[in-house]
Amino acid sequence: MGSGWCGEELLAAGLGRWALLFLLLLLLVLLLLGCSRPLALRRGPGQVGYLPVPGLSRGQAARRARRARRSGSLPPPYPNGWYRVLDSAQLPRGAVRGLALLGQQLTAFRAHDGQAYVVDAYCPHLGANLGAGGRVVGNCIECPFHGWLFRGEDGKCTHIPYAAKVPDFARVRTWPCCEVNGMLLLWYHCEGLDPTWAVPEQREIVTREWVFRGQTEHLVDAHIQEIPENAADTAHLAFLHGPAILGGSDLRYTRSRLWDFMKHTWKAEWQPEPAPDEHCSRMLVQHTATILGKHFSLLDLTVTARQVGPGLVFLIFKHAFLGRGIILQTVTPLEPLLQNVVHKIYYQKNVPAIIPKFILRAECIQFERDVTIWNNKQYLSKPLLVREDSSIQKHRRWYAQFYSEKSKRVPAREGLDW
Repeated sequence: MGSGWCGEELLAAGLGRWALLFLLLLLLVLLLLGCSRPLALRRGPGQVGYLPVPGLSRGQAARRARRARRSGSLPPPYPNGWYRVLDSAQLPRGAVRGLALLGQQLTAFRAHDGQAYVVDAYCPHLGANLGAGGRVVGNCIECPFHGWLFRGEDGKCTHIPYAAKVPDFARVRTWPCCEVNGMLLLWYHCEGLDPTWAVPEQREIVTREWVFRGQTEHLVDAHIQEIPENAADTAHLAFLHGPAILGGSDLRYTRSRLWDFMKHTWKAEWQPEPAPDEHCSRMLVQHTATILGKHFSLLDLTVTARQVGPGLVFLIFKHAFLGRGIILQTVTPLEPLLQNVVHKIYYQKNVPAIIPKFILRAECIQFERDVTIWNNKQYLSKPLLVREDSSIQKHRRWYAQFYSEKSKRVPAREGLDW
């Protein structure tokens, strides 16, 4: 009897060890799968960038802050340039997408030959929205109301089902667009002028030397110019971004003594580029970190941030032994004081996915600190600057090239409800 019980106990113990090993292996597989899957983080309206108010939900607190805000004397809300509309993968062949951006209602569709087009949303016949039930027919989009067909290339109406003749002037407005680095981009110019510069391809993305490792998306309640102006405001780096990322993005706690053992140090310089790339600017950033006062070389990072036009930034990372990669930042105005900001990271294939995902997470924390500033500040056309702030005025003079004499301005007002 005793030996029997011993055998059963040994068997149970053996099964227990195997079960534990199986669970550990399962956790390891799940961890590896989680690390290999691209990071996808989207912050909804008011989810970040506003401080809580007792008795109010997060959304209610954000709406109260938006209503109370003084926007200031703003530049024109929609600078001339290229803007991200959506990712190419979001528009398969035969797909139709309704869009609201740059103060416009637009429709994007991909013809069956693979070409993507962007047109005004409203049919010139009786105003039906082509993006709400429209259908792709060949290289045209069909109005869901009466079946009129509009060609994507030039917007001309090619067919009216019940009419013997199509008027020569029947057409919908088309918008210049291109697909670069896996994104569909649209050219906006307040006077309707054609593109004056092209969006550069990132060779490593095209050749797939660098692979997609994730993206973040934020809605920012600010004028578009505030966001790239950060590059020239090098003085804010030490104060806002110096405290450890362990402190998170809530500005009430980022300078807590709890995280004093770690500090970020930034050295940055911003300069506009000469012709023929005067629509570009460049910032070189050297990042180091200290832990308990000692330099921690593992976190040394060199970043070259190239601004291309008003809404595109190429942030190239270089690390001593963790290789190279890029974050593509796109800023697209949806309304005068509402920006859609997307960060997409691509990194070397041979670097474990957890590395670029950590970089993107860290960048997200730092970016959300800026969001809290932008969401609550007033734009000052004549700020009080000291000599060390001279690059801010230099940046404003450079950025002014994206406005035209006919650029539409918005009046100063209280609140952000447009």
